[in-house]
Amino acid sequence: MMASNGIHRTNRSSRGGGEPQQGSGTELPPIPRAPTVQFGRRTESGRFISFSRDDLESELSSSEMGSGRFANYHVHIPMTPDNQPMDPAISSKVEEQYVNSSLFTGGFNSVTRAHVMDKVLDSAEDGGGQLLGREDSGLTCAVQGCDCMVMRDQHGIVVAPCECDFKICVDCFTDAAKSGGGICPGCKEPYKTTELGELLSGGGGRLSLPQLPSGGGGPKMERRLSMVKSQKQLAHSQTMAQGGGDFDHTRWLFETKGTYGYGSAIWSEENYDDVDGGRGGGHGHGHGHPKELMSKPWRPLTRKLKIPAAVLSPYSQIDTHRIKVARYIQESFALMLNRPGRKEVTHEVNFKCRLLIVIRMAVLALFLTWRIKHQNEDAIWLWGMSVVCELWFAFSWLLDQLPKLSPVNRTVDLSVLKEKFETPTAYNPTGKSDLPGIDIFVSTADPDKEPVLVTANTILSILAADYPVEKLACYVSDDGGALLTFEAMAEAASFAYLWVPFCRKHNIEPRNPESYFASKRDPYKNKVLSDFVKDRRRLKREYDEFKVRINGLPESIRRRSDAFHAREEIKAMNLQREKAAGGDEPIEPVKIPKATWMADGTHWPGTWINPSSEHSRGDHAGIIQVMLKPPSDEPLYGSNDEKLPVDFTDVDIRLPMLVYVSREKRPGYDHNKKAGAMNALVRASAIMSNGPFILNLDCDHYIYNSQALREGMCFMMDRGGDRLCYVQFPQRFEGIDPSDRYANNNTVFFDVNMRALDGLQGPVYVGTGCLFRRIALYGFDPPRAKDQHDPGCCSCCFPRRRRKPLRSTAAADADAEETRALRMGDYEDGDMNLSTFPKKFGNSSFLIDSIPVAEFQGRPLADHPSIKHGRPPGALTVPRDLLDASTVAEAISVISCWYEEKTEWGQRVGWIYGSVTEDVVTGYRMHNRGWKSVYCVTKRDAFRGTAPINLTDRLHQVLRWATGSVEIFFSRNNALLASPKMKLLQRVAYLNVGIYPFTSVFLIVYCFLPALSLFSGEFIVQTLSVTFLTYLLIITLTLCMLAILEIRWSGIELEEWWRNEQFWLIGGTSAHLVAVMQGLLKVVAGIEISFTLTSKSAGDDEDDEFADLYIVKWTSLLIPPLAIIMVNLIAIAVGVSRTIYSEIPQWSKLLGGVFFSFWVLAHLYPFAKGLMGRRGRTPTIVYVWSGLVAITISLLVVAINPPAGASSQIGGSFTFP
Repeated sequence: MMASNGIHRTNRSSRGGGEPQQGSGTELPPIPRAPTVQFGRRTESGRFISFSRDDLESELSSSEMGSGRFANYHVHIPMTPDNQPMDPAISSKVEEQYVNSSLFTGGFNSVTRAHVMDKVLDSAEDGGGQLLGREDSGLTCAVQGCDCMVMRDQHGIVVAPCECDFKICVDCFTDAAKSGGGICPGCKEPYKTTELGELLSGGGGRLSLPQLPSGGGGPKMERRLSMVKSQKQLAHSQTMAQGGGDFDHTRWLFETKGTYGYGSAIWSEENYDDVDGGRGGGHGHGHGHPKELMSKPWRPLTRKLKIPAAVLSPYSQIDTHRIKVARYIQESFALMLNRPGRKEVTHEVNFKCRLLIVIRMAVLALFLTWRIKHQNEDAIWLWGMSVVCELWFAFSWLLDQLPKLSPVNRTVDLSVLKEKFETPTAYNPTGKSDLPGIDIFVSTADPDKEPVLVTANTILSILAADYPVEKLACYVSDDGGALLTFEAMAEAASFAYLWVPFCRKHNIEPRNPESYFASKRDPYKNKVLSDFVKDRRRLKREYDEFKVRINGLPESIRRRSDAFHAREEIKAMNLQREKAAGGDEPIEPVKIPKATWMADGTHWPGTWINPSSEHSRGDHAGIIQVMLKPPSDEPLYGSNDEKLPVDFTDVDIRLPMLVYVSREKRPGYDHNKKAGAMNALVRASAIMSNGPFILNLDCDHYIYNSQALREGMCFMMDRGGDRLCYVQFPQRFEGIDPSDRYANNNTVFFDVNMRALDGLQGPVYVGTGCLFRRIALYGFDPPRAKDQHDPGCCSCCFPRRRRKPLRSTAAADADAEETRALRMGDYEDGDMNLSTFPKKFGNSSFLIDSIPVAEFQGRPLADHPSIKHGRPPGALTVPRDLLDASTVAEAISVISCWYEEKTEWGQRVGWIYGSVTEDVVTGYRMHNRGWKSVYCVTKRDAFRGTAPINLTDRLHQVLRWATGSVEIFFSRNNALLASPKMKLLQRVAYLNVGIYPFTSVFLIVYCFLPALSLFSGEFIVQTLSVTFLTYLLIITLTLCMLAILEIRWSGIELEEWWRNEQFWLIGGTSAHLVAVMQGLLKVVAGIEISFTLTSKSAGDDEDDEFADLYIVKWTSLLIPPLAIIMVNLIAIAVGVSRTIYSEIPQWSKLLGGVFFSFWVLAHLYPFAKGLMGRRGRTPTIVYVWSGLVAITISLLVVAINPPAGASSQIGGSFTFP
């Protein structure tokens, strides 16, 4: 019996191998490394009693380091009334209950402890369900009226005698076999065998997978993989096992018929069509396809939408005849190259965009040529600076426009997804969900800057998502290790028992309670149930109480810690007095570190409010707490319980698994910020749930569309979806001011640039709202990577030479380190060799064993012959394994600070380190290996989050992004060094990502040029000739027409486009310039750059939703734009004064300088407005003094340096002193 004051150790083999002894006749088996799990005794004060350092070192030296192997022995305890064998089903439930109620901690040089949580919250109530244990309906007989335990074999594994996985007990199976005609009560099909002994011995019925080569997977890994195979394959694997050779799991996955969903274990031979026409032996022995699949029409899950030409026709000057001629020429040219044109996007749209781009490129080339030839001899310095800036602007514009040549729109069909994966079929009679699992990552680091109420609402929206409950798992990464976040997540898990069933019952959207109850729309629209009004009113009251508890957690934790600390001080004082009783020495005051206490009266193992040794942000143990354990495989319906405020009859009340994770941090280790936290979640989730897909969200981005996960899965499960590394969703924001003063919505980027990239190799990864394929994060190449790559967008003009099919070994070894990736198993000469994985992924056998499982489960469904390398239907309908203590202990070990040492985590595996914009680099590495990505724009926003509306916060956010881009440009991730697997225009897009901050150097010079022109009385050209004005007009018109085209096909507003242009100049003259300087300092001087989290809290004024918008926070980033505004205003005044008082006024030069100055000031208007603070609160004296200062400086300049030929009297009789 395990208790909190006892010591329990479990050993699980790892992939550490031992070398055979020299001269011995037989090879010794590998020596397993056994992670130790210790449940240390806890004192009354909450401290743990553990081994001392000397005891630990002596134990290690005597076992591992001394003898080099473990001393294996068994202790046999005699049978007593207190020691009776337990039923495996009961013991597994007890183990899972123990795991769910224990807080696991551990890390470097410390044992892994499981602290039994007697109490998680001060306000905790017995809510039942998954939080405090659940009733697993999958362990009892499914026959109605029978509650006996299901059949199990001699190893304790559940035996399902029918392929429909209908669970039945021994008695009911005997009755069905004898008196029921051998018919399964579930699917009404006859049993293949009715011999009970044959079933229980494993000789009949469903055949299991051979044991994986790790030696540590066992039946658990078989159930996870849920594959079937023929008797011949089983005999072959048994022969290999008996011969001592390792089973080649990867070759079996990729080369057998079972991999593709074909084989005698699933379809009988008479159901095959011989598609080879009798060649190769005929008789349907694996040479054809099942008749069901051959006769079944293919229905795609996704499709590309055409952009209607009617949307653009009112804004185009191109007539229909020219369009037809251009299309005919384009199609003819494509046929000449034996490359049919793309039909997904209309040729009219592409032709218009490309024609305008070509026209503007030609005009720009002619204009720059004219500018270079016609110098301004009077101001050669002004002419030279302007020409250099214009050349760079043309180059930058070209980098921005080239990736926009093939924009696409996409849509999904959720009805087809439901038909394929959740509809009863011959291969899935019960209709259980065959969708793959998804692990959702939520990252947070500081509860002060990222309010826990926002994080809790994000968690609630995830738990209520419309996706199979048993296939979801949510992991919360608390990189700050704060008790406030921990208890807030526990409160959210408790409230989820009301909120999630309420959302399912009434189909609530959005499923974020804060956004739902604050919505101004009619909440009763389209609600058909009569009790909705009553349920909503009660849930609103419960949520208000939930918010009160969340907001009161900081004070509750502080008061609790003060009380326990005072008790400890009193105990220590009394103990000191007892020791000093009878002595004459004075009693010194006792100093005890002020700890942070949990609700059950124990020390919090993470960061304390008053930091102490081993309890600070950069120094604390790793923590894992299973808040909500994995749900049952079968639906669990609620009832009309009087204790609950809502009637949940006939509503599934199960909740997805919820896990709190805080990775270990120790001084002297580089924890790599968010990228390190995400990689820790990747490893922990691979051991605990191993979902083949990963969705990462920031703590302030919640699920706004409950079906967003299904829409993303449509792309992954469609034909060719196995080559997609991720599906990126656009970011949408709430709480933005109506005018979007600082372009916080980024609509031009998300609705124009990202859609355009979707027509190439795919959009870039932008940090949140991204659905990853786990195997792509592991650094593998895409399947069929040897196939001919699709031609790029410029292949029609620049055809790529055919490569030689074979490469020498020397040439392959000479590949650059950054472009060399792990090979997938479908390589003929590069099978997935698990023996090399410890060097890449670490020495966790659990993690290594999970890799091929995740690869298999992430494959598309092989329900049609056109799907290659798929998985058979019904393969993922088996229940998930129960969690045990050793699994969580292994997860603790992989989130330790030392695990990544001498591995490839952060180099080629997982999120990539070395940049503050780890998201862009991670996506770049995947595209560089040949993966593709997809942009999923849902009709209803998939996710919504918050963005900083304060000017200073916004500039700091842009500064971080721009600094990361500069780091990318000066690193090995520069697109100029990309591999041949990346398409040409995709390289251009990534090159623009690294180059755009450098535009700030030329932009700030160009913004001062109008002022310099007005001060000097010269202009960038000799005179405003007709040629110059004509070029300027054509360039401006083509730019406006391109903008109109982008606005029309993307659906954005003109105001949004203009706000983006304004903030481009604001950010370019402030944050981007500082980013270039910081990047150069890091490259040249090695000075590291540190950033703080962007605050997501609102302003102090609760009555004004946009209070943050008017707060002025001084920062050095405000200096360059402010200087540009002041200099241009003064220059305008000086120029006007100079021209007016000049005997020969130069109106053309004044007009040119004033026009460009107003162009600069118009772009900086939002910046100037932000400096004024709240509307109506700026003192009038500010405007008065600003005008007086400008006028005074202008008069001083004119008086000190009067125009040539001007009289001594200015303004008539007035003489300046």
